[in-house]
Amino acid sequence: MRAKTVLPAVAMTAVSMVLTLAVVVMWLGTAVPWLIALVVGLGIDGGWLATLAYERRLAAQGDHSRAVTAVGWCFGLLATGVLVAHAVTADRSAGAWLAVAWLPVAAKALWLVHGLWECTALTPRALESIRGIQQEARDDAAVARARLRAEAATEETRLTAVTGAGARVARVQAETAKTLSAAWSTLETTRASEETGKALTSVTTPVTPGVTPRWDLPVWGPSEPVGSPALEAAPALTDDALDAVVDEIRTSRTPPLSYREMAARFRTAGHSASEVRLRAAWKRVAA
Repeated sequence: MRAKTVLPAVAMTAVSMVLTLAVVVMWLGTAVPWLIALVVGLGIDGGWLATLAYERRLAAQGDHSRAVTAVGWCFGLLATGVLVAHAVTADRSAGAWLAVAWLPVAAKALWLVHGLWECTALTPRALESIRGIQQEARDDAAVARARLRAEAATEETRLTAVTGAGARVARVQAETAKTLSAAWSTLETTRASEETGKALTSVTTPVTPGVTPRWDLPVWGPSEPVGSPALEAAPALTDDALDAVVDEIRTSRTPPLSYREMAARFRTAGHSASEVRLRAAWKRVAA
């Protein structure tokens, strides 16, 4: 990988130095002896090469010198200026000489690129670690996306099932309410009918002669449950005590109270007894 940046820089530097030396010898050789022109060309190339070598040494040590870099660029610009001046004053092929005048600056730019590559270059182990981290991150992201899609599909299925079940329950409740409403309406109509009322009154034989209780429609609504503390507040009555209480409540009015009225007063008074025992006590007292 290092050769991909250093080889182009070395090749461009060699071409630029040879071109600069040739131009200086040809251009100044007509005005001064060629040995002097050769020394000038070698001086330009030597200064450029010396500063470049020192820059590479500093870069190898992890250091940098702006002064050395500035001197190197000055030599590069000087070589470029020489090439441009020669191209301008040349009688023939001025365009060709001008076209290659940028080579020294291009060589310096390539060395700059190579230096930047060295500053950011990583070892194969570090690159392998980075690739492993990136692959792990991609794997985690893929697993997270799959988990989210699975959870979304599961939630959608659950909501669909719950919605369907709720709709079925609502339909059943609606049908039940409709049926119950129709039955209740029929029962109310039957109770309100004159003939049916007489029949119902005739079958509800009064417990006490002379008292004809009215048949009432049951109440359809919320009820208030009797708390357990109220039931447990009074102790259980014996059969004799229960008979005495039932007889006392029954004969508290004239004519005697019916079983329903007696049971209501019995409960209101705070007494406690099962329906079976209370009805048995009623039968013993009323017999």
